[in-house]
Amino acid sequence: MTVSVIIPCYNAERWIAEAIESGLAQTHPDVEIIVVDDGSTDNSWKVIRGFGEKIIAETGPNRGGSHARNRGFELSRGEFIQYLDADDYLLPEKIARQVAFAVETGADIVYGDWRHQHHHPDGSVETGEVSVSGKQDDVLEALLGLWWVGNLAILFRRTIVERTEGWDEDLRAAQDRDFFIQAAMETQKIGYLAECDSIYRRYGNVTVATSSEMRYVLNHKKVTKKAEQRLRSEGCLTPAYASALARSNFYLARYIFSRDRRIYAELIERVFSLDPGFQPNENWLYNRCFRLFGPRGADQLAAWKRKISGAAARS
Repeated sequence: MTVSVIIPCYNAERWIAEAIESGLAQTHPDVEIIVVDDGSTDNSWKVIRGFGEKIIAETGPNRGGSHARNRGFELSRGEFIQYLDADDYLLPEKIARQVAFAVETGADIVYGDWRHQHHHPDGSVETGEVSVSGKQDDVLEALLGLWWVGNLAILFRRTIVERTEGWDEDLRAAQDRDFFIQAAMETQKIGYLAECDSIYRRYGNVTVATSSEMRYVLNHKKVTKKAEQRLRSEGCLTPAYASALARSNFYLARYIFSRDRRIYAELIERVFSLDPGFQPNENWLYNRCFRLFGPRGADQLAAWKRKISGAAARS
């Protein structure tokens, strides 16, 4: 069974060689590596070309990582699809283990565990604890809520990818969550293999959430709305799915409260539209304030508390 490893690359000359090499080093006997350079302005394309005929490679104008992944899928022929970002890498047994598990269980999607590798400014490298994805009774419900698994830790059957709309090229955050939700809507045959063979790099203190808080919220808001609309249209918006979506929107609302009250209000309205009896599961003080003063009152008190605590810490 051929497995296609699809690697989008943009200005990753420092990391791209190790990502490609980790694909070539897989113990699974039939792996093709497809690298789509997304208009890099550094030496990434030169590094990629250095692998010659060992890989399939293409470059073009900068259109975003989702376009590169979609283009990589068009170039692929594998019965299984492995997406891998250019700054991450896989351990040698990753694909072989997950393919064997998929064949044994009949799973259309297999996900595992993963861990961060932290690269500090002083040049030191630290491997974090294993992020245990855990077995989910209903993966779609978990994804609609607050659960997440690193994209590189997942293996998809080609037939499932073909049934999705592909990676949403309009999203600038939450693309992986959106894609996994789409795939989970196409099959219930999703298996968890408790192995950690995926290394997710972190360097610096910037994450998707901190680089642009507004972008993070608006894109996740769009993802949850897309999922809600599809579930409603197909008559599949169960109380459990609605509750999960409400929790997700509540998290986004709390995150944006001090930055944009209009978006906060929209998200809170959606929370109660999805789950009229919604109750938070925060600390006991917040939960009590929520019952007494409602969400806006509870979040205002929480914001004052953070402000006072921050002022005390600086004094």
